Formats: sequence, C-alpha cells, structure tokens
Amino acid sequence: MAHVPTVRHLEIDGTGLSPRAVAAVARGDDGRTRVQLSEVAVKRMHASVGLKETLLAQEIPIYAVTTGFGDSCVRQISPDKAHELQRNLVLYHLNGVGPAAVPAVARAAMLIRANALARGVSAIRPEAVSTLLDCLQRDILPLIPERGSVGASGDLVPLCYLAAALIGEGQVRHRGTVRPALDALRDEGIEPLRLAPKEGIALVNGTAFATAYAVLAAADARELAFTAELATAMTLEALHGNASALHPFIHENKPHPGQVRAAATVRTLLSGSRLATSFDDILMRRRPLAGRSYVQLNERIQDKYSVRCAPQIIGIAHDTLDWAEDWLDTEINSASDNPLFDVEESGLHLGGNFYAGHVGQAMDSLKTAVANLANLLDRQLALVVDEKFNEGLPPNLVLARRADDPEAGLHHGFKGMQIAASAVTAEALKQTGPVSVFSRSTESHNQDIVSMGTISARDARTVNGLVREVAAIHLLALAQAIELRGVEQASPAVRAVHALIREHSAFVSHDRRLDEDIAAVSRLIETGALRRAAGFADHDLVRDDPSTASGGA
Repeated sequence: MAHVPTVRHLEIDGTGLSPRAVAAVARGDDGRTRVQLSEVAVKRMHASVGLKETLLAQEIPIYAVTTGFGDSCVRQISPDKAHELQRNLVLYHLNGVGPAAVPAVARAAMLIRANALARGVSAIRPEAVSTLLDCLQRDILPLIPERGSVGASGDLVPLCYLAAALIGEGQVRHRGTVRPALDALRDEGIEPLRLAPKEGIALVNGTAFATAYAVLAAADARELAFTAELATAMTLEALHGNASALHPFIHENKPHPGQVRAAATVRTLLSGSRLATSFDDILMRRRPLAGRSYVQLNERIQDKYSVRCAPQIIGIAHDTLDWAEDWLDTEINSASDNPLFDVEESGLHLGGNFYAGHVGQAMDSLKTAVANLANLLDRQLALVVDEKFNEGLPPNLVLARRADDPEAGLHHGFKGMQIAASAVTAEALKQTGPVSVFSRSTESHNQDIVSMGTISARDARTVNGLVREVAAIHLLALAQAIELRGVEQASPAVRAVHALIREHSAFVSHDRRLDEDIAAVSRLIETGALRRAAGFADHDLVRDDPSTASGGA
C-alpha cells in the first residue's frame, strides 16, 4: 500500500473529499480518524428527509420506498410497509462470494458512501450516516465479499454488507477480530439502525465499493510509477547507460506532463552519479575517424528502448493517473443512489447515477498503464543479467570463480529471478483486458447494461500487486549490479536505496532462496520506504492536491 499521511479529523459535506484523503483514512491507524458530517450537510439531509415525508403522505409511488426494486417497480406498497421493505432489501442481497475485502477497502467504502449521502439529496437521516461514521471511527468494519457486483445498480451486493453491519446483522471485523455485528455495536455503545423509508436503498445503491478499490489502486500506482523511475536510474548506472536521453530539451519537445515529470525524477535520482555516462562523455572517448572512411565505435552512442524510452513509458502511467484521479474525485463527491430528492423544486428524480462507468473506464486504462511498467522493468532486468548486453557485468550477476575452485560453474545467481519476473509480467499483462466492455443483462433485463466497474477496479488492484513483485525482483538485481560496479560511485540517492535493500537482503555470493527477499523489498515499495530513502517525501508522490480533505489533516 502506498504511504499516505494520517488524517486526524475530517468534516464531510459531499463536495470536498479528495482521493488522497480517502486513502489516508482507509490506511491510517485504527481509531485515529474522526469523521463528522458538516453542519451544512446535516441541514441539507434534514430537508430532503422532510420532502420524502411529504411525498409519502401523498401516497404517490416512490421508487424503492413504496415500490418494489428494479423490475418490480410496478408493484406499489402502502407507506406503513416501507420500513420492512428497506430491511428486506439488505437481507436478500447478502449473497456475495469470494474472500472478504481487506480492512482498507472497507474503510474507504464507508467513507465514500457517507460522503455521497452527505450531499443531502438522498433522503437519509443524518443520524443514520453518523452511525456509519461511528462504526468507521471505532473500527467496526463490514466483512464484504469481493465478488457479486456488476457495477450498476451500483454495488448492491457489497454495500448490503455495509448496511447489514449497521442494523446489527451478520459478522463484522471489530478491532481486528471477526465477531457478530450486534455484539460489536453494543460493546461500542452504538444503537443498531432501524432503517427508515429510503435509507436501505440510500446506503446500498451507489458506487462506493468500486471507488474504494479504485482510489487505493490509484495511490498504489503512484508508488509504482516512482519505483519504475528509481529502477530506471539504477539501470542506467548498472549498464553505464547514456543519461543524455533524459535531457530536458528532449522532453520539452514532446511535453506530455507525465513524461517530463518522469525524466526529471530520473535526472534527480542520478544526480552525482559516476556510473551513468552521457553523449558528451562518449564523444570524448570515441575513436576518431582520422581520415578513415569507416570505424567501429567502442561503445554504443544510445541505449536500447527499455532504457532510453523509459520516461515516455512511465509518463503514460503518470498522465493516466492524473485524469483517472480527476474522475475519482468527481465520483466520490457525487450522489450515486436513486431516486434523488430536489428540495428547492420539491421534486423527485429517478435516474442512474449508480452506473460506475467512469470508475470502470479509469481502472481499465490504469491497469494497462501499470502493467506496461512491469513490461519495462522486465526488459531492463533482461539486459542487466545477460552477459551479452550488461556491459561487462558477470553472467546472471554472480561472480565468476576460478576454474580450480570446487564451486566453479555451480552458481547461477539471478537466472531464476529473471524467469520469475518474466512469468509475473506475463500474468500482469494478461489482466489488462478491458472489463468495462463485458456488460451483462441482469435482473429481468431491467439492469440490461451495466458497468462492471467493481471488477475492473479489483483487477487494477491485482495488477498493482503483480507489478510490485516484478519491481522487487528487478531492484534486487540492480542492488547486486550496483554493488558489483562499486556502490561508492553510485548517486547519493541510489546509495541510500541500496543501503536500505541490504538491510533486508544480503549480496548474492552463491545460489540461495530469494523468495523472502522479494517479499521484503515488495513491502519496501508498498510502504513508500524506498522512495523516502531516495529523498522523495510523501507529497512528491502525487501531483498538486489542494485539498487533503475538508477539515484538514
């Protein structure tokens, strides 16, 4: 997980919550975040509840309040049955399958859902949302199966597990322990909700579960983009690569913001290096023609694409993240249930804001950009371990032994690591097929076109994990290569990163198992430890974020 600063206090009103703040709350220490509804939100929510009560008194059919759900909207019930209908809605959707979402996803979904309802157009009482926020603060988390949502009508199945926890139904994770929801609520002094008319559909009809995965996937992808920049800098040092491909002039003449940023970051990481070279250095060392019509140069004047084009490739991930996070910002600050109540016009509006199409499209694109980072790192690794291309490093990065050494020819160093990286890269690339095009017609063809946004967002999470593993393998090989070249000649940033890696993985002098080393370096990537060791602070991970959250961090 990408490191994010802890948010201590947060007021939500449905308009000012940033993806970065969601990630901070989701991944902060248990019990350290206090999230509250703003006074403005409370006022708006009371007004929409009042409008709902007025319409109920008129006995008009209100979708999902005094009518059945979905294709059953032609069946109207009397207002006195509306309470029971909301509870039944929650219960009959408790049919999710698969593993439970991790606590960070549950927290993110709870916060996103509360913020959407804080817009005040969903006719849900502030007390109901405050109960949700109390559970968040006291670490009562719904156990939400990952599978079962088609992304419209929102995340009905997953979010029914959220609603079930509030009414004391089923199991929750309470301060790390799985136990009955009712017991957890009572132990924390929280009164279980009795759902008022509209409150069940308000809680479950939305995109919060998909968006929770998406927000966290975007945060992790930012970390991976930096990791690719770090690996590129180390690859340039390991291969005595030509850093002139990073020159600002090149990137100013194709000024995609992400590309410019990636090149600048790699230049910063290489500052002070005595291992990377430049075009000017190569020209000084070249064999002059001296009147001859042909001469074989003793070194390449430019590197292979996986080194030379790295800023262009990493830049795509940065730029994809920029627009994806814009979409996510809009999504988490939107009312995504149905119907919505217009207090100013005393109107009731039936629509489809629960359709998670923007989330699905963003995550389909993001996972492709991130998987391409694995492709880049895998190709760089192939150059570093191969004696035909690694500019004099030993084969597979293991020191050769004298012929009379009893262990001569026995050790193969990073040969198996390259095989593993290639396999994991292939798996990441396989996951990039777009899910958003696989709409299914469900629920008697009422939900006849759906977004699949939740599955796409989960896929983006999966791709991030695979790419992190490839990056960890590559960084271990690069630490080995830098040490073989001479750590003292590396840039200060790379020396610091090398030192941190060595705290978790020793130099490979002979064949040994490396799976635990991979896991350790994966954690260093996931937590941002490597980035911080390289001198990049948390705020360097994201583009300008004017609002950590309404209320501040």
